[in-house]
Amino acid sequence: MNTLRFRLRPLSSSYFIFKRTMTTEQPKILKWASAKDGEFRRQVSSFRDVVSPDRNAKFAAEPGRYVLHVSLACPWAHRTLVVRALKGLESVIDITVVDFLLGENGWKFSTPEECPGAIPPPKELHAQYLREFYFKANPDYSGRFTVPVLWDKKLNTIVNNESSEIIRMLNTAFNEFVPEDKKALNFYPEALQKEIDDWNTPIYDNINNGVYKSGFASTQEAYENHVYNIFTWLDKVEAHFSTNRYLVANQLTEADIRLWTTIVRFDPVYVGHFKCNIKTIEKDYPHILKWARHIYQIPGVAATFNLDHIKKHYYMSHRQINPFGVVPAGTGPDLTVKVDY
Repeated sequence: MNTLRFRLRPLSSSYFIFKRTMTTEQPKILKWASAKDGEFRRQVSSFRDVVSPDRNAKFAAEPGRYVLHVSLACPWAHRTLVVRALKGLESVIDITVVDFLLGENGWKFSTPEECPGAIPPPKELHAQYLREFYFKANPDYSGRFTVPVLWDKKLNTIVNNESSEIIRMLNTAFNEFVPEDKKALNFYPEALQKEIDDWNTPIYDNINNGVYKSGFASTQEAYENHVYNIFTWLDKVEAHFSTNRYLVANQLTEADIRLWTTIVRFDPVYVGHFKCNIKTIEKDYPHILKWARHIYQIPGVAATFNLDHIKKHYYMSHRQINPFGVVPAGTGPDLTVKVDY
């Protein structure tokens, strides 16, 4: 009888606080590393259609038809913003900017008053969370709700959510609608594609994604599997920039853009938050820093960089790594310092 009365006794409020913490503090979307081996494995993008300059294509390039959903914090989304700016597509492709804070419901659309820098969807595309666009495109979608997302307002669906493919669409598909000087820019010219790809592949695996594989590792072994590779490849890039202005053929290509969005986050975020602290860009990689400053100072690029969103997103969203959400004061190297090439 005593045992029965104990089991039926009302639970205290402290139990419910404990229970809620255990069940909702780390929802699935906020758990990054595999529970089995401690390794972080990036989800493969699900939507892989292509915008074409062919007017008869399903996703034909048209001004005002597409919306690019981005986070200013995310390096993958940042790539698309840089190419959009450099190609002069601001009046051709609209953007939304999510709140820097990634919660259990995914990326949230906030007003600029709630989150300075945020740009919510237009009224006709009203949504509170990015996930709503994923479910509009596929009601049975079960993956992560990632940025960037290229949305088609005409067909009400996602065209593509793979940044490496979106930047190539922005590179050429909309050339009809931009000035001649912007049309002439080609960040993936046919003659240089192999050389660009030869840089993209190891940089992605060891630097772009390497910092995540280090930072989201949940075992010492998994962490050490990746952290040293980051600096091996940063050393190789540093050596290359000691005699070269860009990664390929002395001209700005997508290889530079893809690397740059990681480099500008390296000291303010990845060194501390992701434990990539063997070296820093500011103190140990002078040639990479000079290159990063040069790209930052190309007209249009600086406006795509929002350090406030970057720092607050990583340090406040990743509670598995930084439980109290304290944001460090350091800002990394000053990118406005003039460089002479």
